[in-house]
Amino acid sequence: MKVATQQGRATDTAIVRSFAPIASPDARVLILGSMPGMASLAAGQYYAHPHNAFWRIMGELIGAGPDKPYEERTRILLAHGIAVWDVLQSCIRPGSLDSSIRDEVPNDFATFFARHRHLTHIGLNGGKAAASFRKHAARHCPAHVVLATLPSTSPAHAARSFAEKCALWRAALAT
Repeated sequence: MKVATQQGRATDTAIVRSFAPIASPDARVLILGSMPGMASLAAGQYYAHPHNAFWRIMGELIGAGPDKPYEERTRILLAHGIAVWDVLQSCIRPGSLDSSIRDEVPNDFATFFARHRHLTHIGLNGGKAAASFRKHAARHCPAHVVLATLPSTSPAHAARSFAEKCALWRAALAT
């Protein structure tokens, strides 16, 4: 089975690795995915798959839509106090489906939370991110932080319309 590495090369036994967080010390909201998919790993950008709804939702909520260059979108996130990261630092995952993830290694949330003391909300982007966060990181989460499991922005999650997803994200991330 072929999997994509962070540099976008295919290999049979590669461990995929997440990116550094997009975060400023004064972030109030943290959005957590599980692990970037193959398109994101190849591009070196969060939520790079053209059919992933994340950047469309961010466009609706704060003006960080996919029509803007990636660097500008990340600046807009930071200006709005939004951080983006993944629950997992690394895992083995053939393809991009969260259901294929195995051998999970979480990111260092104890250090992240110690450095980001202004967090008030965490949005968990889909069921796998929520399950992995509960398993690996919830014990490090400050008690005052509100957790919300959000509908996945993945193109594989088509159970809700874009408008429904956007409304749920808007309500959960209101700070």
